Amino acid sequence: MTENENSTAATGGYPKVDYGVAKDAGVDFPDLEERVLARWDEDDTFKASIANREGAEEFVFYDGPPFANGLPHYGHLLTGYVKDVVPRFQTMCGKKVDRRFGWDTHGLPAELEAEKQLGIKDKSEIDTMGLAEFNAYCKQSVLRYTGEWRDYVTRQARWVDFDNDYKTLDLDFMESVMWAFKSLYDKGLIYQGFRVLPYSWYEQTPLSNQETRLDDAYKMRQDPAVTVDMVLRAPGTELDGANALIWTTTPWTLPSNLAIAVHPAVTYVSVRAGEDDQAKTYLLAKDRLGHYARELGDQPRCWPSMPVPISWASHTSHPSTSSWAVRTPTR
Repeated sequence: MTENENSTAATGGYPKVDYGVAKDAGVDFPDLEERVLARWDEDDTFKASIANREGAEEFVFYDGPPFANGLPHYGHLLTGYVKDVVPRFQTMCGKKVDRRFGWDTHGLPAELEAEKQLGIKDKSEIDTMGLAEFNAYCKQSVLRYTGEWRDYVTRQARWVDFDNDYKTLDLDFMESVMWAFKSLYDKGLIYQGFRVLPYSWYEQTPLSNQETRLDDAYKMRQDPAVTVDMVLRAPGTELDGANALIWTTTPWTLPSNLAIAVHPAVTYVSVRAGEDDQAKTYLLAKDRLGHYARELGDQPRCWPSMPVPISWASHTSHPSTSSWAVRTPTR
């Protein structure tokens, strides 16, 4: 019985490997990691773990591929370990787990990086350059850092096949996506719907949720809130002629406004403000009085608190631009 076989029989696991580190010596972990990686490379351990499971039950694992036109960072390191642990566990369970690394070469990140490299500031410059030439440059640019990615992922000890990788720009990949979509359509699982999406005026395209969270995709800013008064039409009630205060951070939607949103559990109050000949009655939520102290006064004249029937909120006159007051929201 060989030394490795004896070790395996005694421990019931894989044979122990001596990396030349004394048990009582201080361990240089980076150096030890490099030795392990070198041993795996010399022994071709990863490929062997797949080859010796030929014919076994297959476990398919394809993770979401990254863009190769940017360098990897800590976020990729963290998720990379999860993407490595699952296939390793399934392999240890005796399954065959092929792991091919992939590259996402579609979408705005590819176009934005190409525009930055080419110094393009306006979309008309792409038309001048020509779409074919621009696409060719994107194709070359999008795989710019594949070497750095391979070094990074290999150093973190992740087992994945870079030599047999796939790219979303490959025709067979795109055709497989269209085949899968058509198969879902044939099964009646595809439907047409509508949803509100953010829009990039510069890119002239809607943005997905993922694209709005890309590095440098947005910047923090403080937008003004617009407060508008709308005259209530409620004949025979004490609220007839009162000015309901509403606020919005999207004033461009006001021309198409059809109703006021009120809450049945919120208590509203009527407030009289302004000089006697110019005084108006305003309706707003009681808890928001302090927010409008500048306009209504620190101790405004309030009518008794009251819930507002939701039906009243739909009977208003449309706001005029002269009634707008620009406010910066407090936090």
